[in-house]
Amino acid sequence: MSEQRVHAFTDDALGEHDAVALAEQVRSGQVSPAELATAAHERLERVESRLHTVAVPMFDAPRSDGNKSAALFGVPTFLKDNTDLRGLPTNHGSEAFTARPAKRDGHYSTQYLATGLTIVGKSRLPEFGFNATTEYMTDEPVRNPWETGHSVGASSGGSAALVAAGVVPLAHANDGGGSIRIPAAAAGLVGLKPSRGRHIDGEQARQLPINMVSEGVVTRTVRDTAAFLAAAEDHWRNPELPPVGLVRGPADRRLRIGVVLDTVTGAVIDDDTRAAVELTASLLEKAGHVVEPMELPITRQFADDFVQYWALLADLVSSTGKLIQGRSFDVGRTDGLTKGLRRHHRRTLARTIPALRRLKRTHRDYAGIFARRELVLTPVLAHVVPELGWISPRVPYDQLIERLMHYVTYTPIQNIAGTPAISLPMGLTAGGLPVGVMLSGAYGDERTLLEVAFALEAEHAFPRIQG
Repeated sequence: MSEQRVHAFTDDALGEHDAVALAEQVRSGQVSPAELATAAHERLERVESRLHTVAVPMFDAPRSDGNKSAALFGVPTFLKDNTDLRGLPTNHGSEAFTARPAKRDGHYSTQYLATGLTIVGKSRLPEFGFNATTEYMTDEPVRNPWETGHSVGASSGGSAALVAAGVVPLAHANDGGGSIRIPAAAAGLVGLKPSRGRHIDGEQARQLPINMVSEGVVTRTVRDTAAFLAAAEDHWRNPELPPVGLVRGPADRRLRIGVVLDTVTGAVIDDDTRAAVELTASLLEKAGHVVEPMELPITRQFADDFVQYWALLADLVSSTGKLIQGRSFDVGRTDGLTKGLRRHHRRTLARTIPALRRLKRTHRDYAGIFARRELVLTPVLAHVVPELGWISPRVPYDQLIERLMHYVTYTPIQNIAGTPAISLPMGLTAGGLPVGVMLSGAYGDERTLLEVAFALEAEHAFPRIQG
């Protein structure tokens, strides 16, 4: 075990239980929500000075909707700090402004609370969720509990570090280009990005030219992810999507699964990542599924168009900062990535409308691959999570964007197409860092993803940070 590994697991009310087990203990009277929140607080105090995960602690005034019949009642959790919670600031990971307390709960916060979870704080993210690492210009980075010298991914990096370190069993995450799946892969967790519209959209998603943001959680077990999805659906279900319901385990059906290892950006995946994908493919074949190589129906043009859209969003955030975030917003204090993306957009304005048009057509071509197969298997990232500093916002923009395009090359397609995908921790490097693989499915088919995830978890136990 690495000497840099940090966790808070101990023999307290939380123990090594997942959220489903803790909720069962609350219902049976073995433990109270207050005892679980106290244990989470004590655990955070043991690791926070090394991990830097929390934007706003609220153990003195935790939030729950009080519905004791909700599936996850009493389980402590954190809300990502890009989602409003009444009375608390939402600072979006930015040093460019000081947020005012929110006047009301965000649209998604209401659904999140309806699952029965108790919010005990808000977790950190990189500025406006733009980066794939939770690092800053001047603030301490969020560190990876598996190896504190490495990134924990992003944008839901604070949530991932809290769950991996054992402070809470699950935490809120959202995903606009990989921001659930990337930190899940970096921290050895399960991270499901649901279909577009599966949950209530947050305020940001509703304003996007292409809605590419999905809400969810990062967890340590597949059943926690399945239980959360079902509990959220109990509160609100999109009538335009097939219901998922509570998935309890694998299904006995033979699937057709495509495997993709090539990247549209020309990035070469590293040996540890390739080995994790090949292991997963062999386990799927052993289970009776048909697994065969395939190509994705996208080219380098998709990657360039995604960057153009990314740059548009950075320009919009910067230009409207004082209007949306308040008079304290100082565009000069945005980080290097936000500034670089904004400059990129202003240099290439003529490319934006054509890029958006092409991106909006992506879902048709992508949907076609599921006419002949149920799932697609890929890496989550092209290489193992890097050391802190490699993709820091302090890196010169041209170098940083090239590194990001050769690192985050598999996850954006599902955001643009609106389809679900799940990251699973299927490997460890020789140095003890987690390696994630990704399964992607057809629009609305989270059920198949969860069923296969259950089977892989049973066949190949996920790595444990506590050894």
